[in-house]
Amino acid sequence: LAVGWGSRMDAAWAPSPGGCELVQSIMDCTGRWLSSIPGNLRGDTEKLFLDDNTIQVLGNASLLLYPQLWHLSLTRNRLELIEPGAFLSSQGLEVLSLRDNLLFTNYSLTAAALSALPALRMLDLAGNQLREDMVSVLVSNLSSLESLSVARNIIMRLDSSTFTNLTELLELNLEKNYIFEIDNAFEGLQRLQRLNLAYNYLPCLVGFDLTQLRVLNLSNNVIEWFLTMEIDDLFELEVLDLSHNRLLFFPVLPQQSKLHSLLLQDNRMSFYQRLPNGTSLANVTMQFLIIDGNSTNITTVRLWDELCHSNLSSLRLLDMSQNEVWGLPDDFLAQMPSLTHLKLNQNCLEAFHLSEEDALARLTELDLSQNQLVELGVKVGAGDILPSLQLFNLSTNRLQALPPGIFTHTRKITTLDLSYNQVDLCPQPGEAQSLSCVDIRGVETLSHLSLAGCGLQGMGGRPFQGTSLMHLDLSDNRQLLSGDLGWLQDLVLTLQVLSLRNTSLSSTTDFSALSGLVRLDLSGNCLAAFPAWLGALRLRSLDLRDNCLPALPRDLPHQAPLGRSLRELYLSQNPYNCCTLGWWDALQQAQGLRVPDGPQVTCRHGPRALSPGALPQPVLQSCQWHTANLELLYLVLALPTCLTLLVAFVVVFLMLKEKLLKMVKNRCGVSSPY
Repeated sequence: LAVGWGSRMDAAWAPSPGGCELVQSIMDCTGRWLSSIPGNLRGDTEKLFLDDNTIQVLGNASLLLYPQLWHLSLTRNRLELIEPGAFLSSQGLEVLSLRDNLLFTNYSLTAAALSALPALRMLDLAGNQLREDMVSVLVSNLSSLESLSVARNIIMRLDSSTFTNLTELLELNLEKNYIFEIDNAFEGLQRLQRLNLAYNYLPCLVGFDLTQLRVLNLSNNVIEWFLTMEIDDLFELEVLDLSHNRLLFFPVLPQQSKLHSLLLQDNRMSFYQRLPNGTSLANVTMQFLIIDGNSTNITTVRLWDELCHSNLSSLRLLDMSQNEVWGLPDDFLAQMPSLTHLKLNQNCLEAFHLSEEDALARLTELDLSQNQLVELGVKVGAGDILPSLQLFNLSTNRLQALPPGIFTHTRKITTLDLSYNQVDLCPQPGEAQSLSCVDIRGVETLSHLSLAGCGLQGMGGRPFQGTSLMHLDLSDNRQLLSGDLGWLQDLVLTLQVLSLRNTSLSSTTDFSALSGLVRLDLSGNCLAAFPAWLGALRLRSLDLRDNCLPALPRDLPHQAPLGRSLRELYLSQNPYNCCTLGWWDALQQAQGLRVPDGPQVTCRHGPRALSPGALPQPVLQSCQWHTANLELLYLVLALPTCLTLLVAFVVVFLMLKEKLLKMVKNRCGVSSPY
């Protein structure tokens, strides 16, 4: 239970006697290797933090000097015993954290000490190796308690005797225990609003009737069934988390509730009205045998009609991802007029149909990724469909096209993910009806588009005309750049982030026209030289990983405007030459430029891969000899050439000497003796 220190933390910390730190009336003695509570602290201390020490016993006189104490934290000590009179001088204590200690050793004496705290509101007993009988004793006289955590203990079974007298309890944390059975354990907790039973071993929950509960976390159990008691009472339940269980069917929810978030991720759930092989189980029912003491009750439920008995009108978030859903029952979505987020990713859907009757007017996020969709249907003649949709994820399916004009209804869409579908973009106006393609032209609100792995080949025409794309992912399309790049003209004014990873990009392909780019991914393209056109961009982030670059320009940090704007540069997985690392030294000295994958950057020296920042001395000497040998080689090659030219000049001069002298004499008219 994390409790804030409040607004009084704005004062500066100052040292205090005992090596603790003080701010006004808050004393922090965390990690001081204390074996007992210091006796020389300020008497007006209200909050005392003694976490991460070695205290084993809290004696009767430990807190006598601090009568104003209302918050005490002894987390992660070696506490085995709290003597019965330890809190007699701390009647105003409201918050007590005893997390991660050894209270199981003397729990009965510790319970006597806790019973002397009439104002205690928050108690944390997590991580103390407590059994359910120990917990019952420890909290039996804490009627003022509002928040209790007994997480990470060894509780296995809960019954009506476990939490008696906790009439004011609002929050109960039981996560990460070994609970497999609950028998009327919460009946007396009439004010309980938040219950956490995550990470236990509950096999089912039948007859749920905690009408006052607002948040129920049952995630990470082994639950196969969730059945609510058939009563007409209004349930205050707002959040129900059944994720990471073994649910076989959609849970039977209250007939009346305030439920707005239903989390069913990672179960085994499906609907059986229509099966993939075309058969129907429309008349099949399931009988539940409920044994309560000496009474036996049989409840009969039709496997999908339970949806009709549940009121889902207030539901805003429904997460059914990672299940085995083949299809949705008729009018399933029509019961959720308030739904804003629907997650159906990682299921077995082969088709998904949208119609005006679904009443999803408020839906802003729809995730259908990682299914087997071959068809996305829209009812012919339907009016506005998904008018509030902003994020539409269809990635990793088997789609080849979308219904014509689908985006004329989604007037607020900003993000569309079509990655890893075999789709094409409609290239020319008027062809959307005749071609199997996706038409996004004129969708002015669209700012984020992912077309990674769609098999795009040389886009023609102007597929992005009328859009305001800021983020575009074209990764894993190896034939994308094989044609004309005229499609860039509609991205010049708005595009800021572009991914061209694994697109067979060459160093000569010029994207300098996209002057507004701030983030560019060129990884995985086998670039053998640094593209010269990059120097004209004002990028803040550049990814050059997994290419064939032997070196970078030495003046890269000083190139304008790229060198001035660049703040992040990814360089790993390139075969850099260890003997030409002047560019690396220049990058290390550049101010404001980070290389996040710097530790993974290597250079090649023969068969060896080495870190450029820590080259062994033999390698450095080898590089120096290599450089010197090159200079000597150039000298050896140049010297014979120079000598040959000199000899030739002398020979020619000697052969033409007499003629040259006569020519000079005739022109100058002066006799010269020979």
